[in-house]
Amino acid sequence: MILYHGTTVNIERIDLMKSKPNKDFGRAFYLSEDYNQALEMAQFKAEFAELPPVVNVYSFDEKFLQELRYKRFESYTEEWTHFVYNHRTEPQGRTLHDFDIVYGPIANDTIGAQITRYKQNYITFEEFLKRIQYPKGITFQYAFCTQRAIDKLIKQ
Repeated sequence: MILYHGTTVNIERIDLMKSKPNKDFGRAFYLSEDYNQALEMAQFKAEFAELPPVVNVYSFDEKFLQELRYKRFESYTEEWTHFVYNHRTEPQGRTLHDFDIVYGPIANDTIGAQITRYKQNYITFEEFLKRIQYPKGITFQYAFCTQRAIDKLIKQ
């Protein structure tokens, strides 16, 4: 399969330590099968960095999923919501699982505000789950969480 990563630089070597903590599935290298989604992310980052958008392209052979620790969320579920909430609110920014790759929906960009509302009991868990869903419809992401998984990506 072909996967895309939207940013503002051409990535020659993936370094997990450059990945930000407290993301949906923890510190990881995030990719999408959807070129347009990756391009939107690149354009979003480029706007703030005042740099041109760059979409890095990788191939990944799905046969490796059999030998890697792989977690898959098919939709917005309670389990997915807890998984995302726990990673977004982890005080030390640690990744709270031992999966090599996590696949699942992307959370809404307003998740920070929704977390605050939920923590302060302004909204219920059910309302929180609804509000953190991506507004343009369900869009999925791959999080490559370990060097073992990243080593299976081939830059195109």
